[in-house]
Amino acid sequence: MDAYTIGQAARLLGVSPDTARRWADAGRVATHRDEGGRRLIDGTALAAFSVELAKGGQGDDEPASATSVRNAFPGIVTAIKLGDVAAQVEIQAGPHRLVSLLTREAVEDLGLEVGMEATARVKSTNVHIDRV
Repeated sequence: MDAYTIGQAARLLGVSPDTARRWADAGRVATHRDEGGRRLIDGTALAAFSVELAKGGQGDDEPASATSVRNAFPGIVTAIKLGDVAAQVEIQAGPHRLVSLLTREAVEDLGLEVGMEATARVKSTNVHIDRV
């Protein structure tokens, strides 16, 4: 399973590393240490926290970051629903929830799992998923 540093988690959540660190210190998201002593957040826990955060707004007194997205939404996979042929993948990219319908084969080829980092690319009404 993927695990993310505080800095990586902050980027995926659309906040500063200081904000992500405060949330971890306050117990809002669980961390553990790797062999090198870095604090890591389990991908599944980060996915659940990103969904909770999006439902409740920023949850901090810091303003949301301003950005020009330009059709690429880096985020974290929060849900995958597999059918016999088709699949539905949800990505939480900061405050944005994106849903893509694609083939089951594409999901399997990309090795997509909940908690993994991915980028949704949008062109018109199509959403494409890139594994990071």
